[in-house]
Amino acid sequence: MSDTSTGSTRLAVTSSPHIAAGVTCSNIMLWVVGSLAPAAVWAMISMGWPAVQLFALCIGSSLLTEFAWNAIAKKKQTLMDGSALVTGTLLAMCMPPMLPWWMAVFAGLIAIGLGKMIFGGLGWNLFNPALVGRAFVLLSWSGVLSKLPNKGWFATLDIPAKGGLDAISGATRLAVAAADRAASGGYGFSLAEQYQPLLWRNLEGSLGEVSAALLILGGLVLLAKGIIDWRIPAGYIGTVAALSWAFGSDPIFQVLAGGVLLGAFFMATDYVSSPMTRNGRLVFGIGCGLFNVVGRFFGPSPESTTFAILFMNGLAPLIDKMFTPRTFGWVKRDEE
Repeated sequence: MSDTSTGSTRLAVTSSPHIAAGVTCSNIMLWVVGSLAPAAVWAMISMGWPAVQLFALCIGSSLLTEFAWNAIAKKKQTLMDGSALVTGTLLAMCMPPMLPWWMAVFAGLIAIGLGKMIFGGLGWNLFNPALVGRAFVLLSWSGVLSKLPNKGWFATLDIPAKGGLDAISGATRLAVAAADRAASGGYGFSLAEQYQPLLWRNLEGSLGEVSAALLILGGLVLLAKGIIDWRIPAGYIGTVAALSWAFGSDPIFQVLAGGVLLGAFFMATDYVSSPMTRNGRLVFGIGCGLFNVVGRFFGPSPESTTFAILFMNGLAPLIDKMFTPRTFGWVKRDEE
């Protein structure tokens, strides 16, 4: 590379390609955090201090883990690229507000350490780091999570469940629907009546389930800015809706409830762990929706977003290989 200066103009001569974009990694990450901000702030207002503490712990442990890893490995610090901030924010969004503080710290440690840095850092991780942290907590302390105290942040549904049960105390709308469906094949309450609380102020489940409307708003901002490709969320949400309808459930309820919207707009669209090819992204989104619905309707837990996306993360390189276009000008040589 050579530099030639003429007056006040400086010409940089480099090898191809010569296409430059004004978008940086840190700018993209800030847009993601900004798009998540309305839902995150509303979650903290609705859930109170436990939500504020959870965000602080998840973000703080994620940033500290990345800083410590780089310091120990004597590598250049990468906190300013914003990826650890995004991971910590998403990690908090997919956790319940009453999560013990030490679990939140471990989740951030695992998300960054095992989900990202052990692969070589940003750009090398195979799986979405935030989902790695959440999966670790779910698999390691499922018993603790199931016994989290109800301090009023979860609005208990006064809905009679079938199958000999009088009620399901403290359960989410999705869990109650799954229990009804498993017991009788139908629902003991109107799924359509749940649209409004799911859209605006749902006090059950994780912080990312408080307002589906604000998640949709954030996702639309990312789509409008061209930060995410429409193919992944469209394939994901469309598949969840279509299969839910095919299985006899309300497709709108199934899309709004649980972690579908958070996963479709903010997690499945992760640049590193999703396919690079356009057709591959659509197939990836469809696959996420397929496994999410299969897990939700036929698995042991109604919330299967985490493992659906992680499974498809593992298939992303194969999907890219299937849809990589033929290189122009290359001819396959016949082997003799």
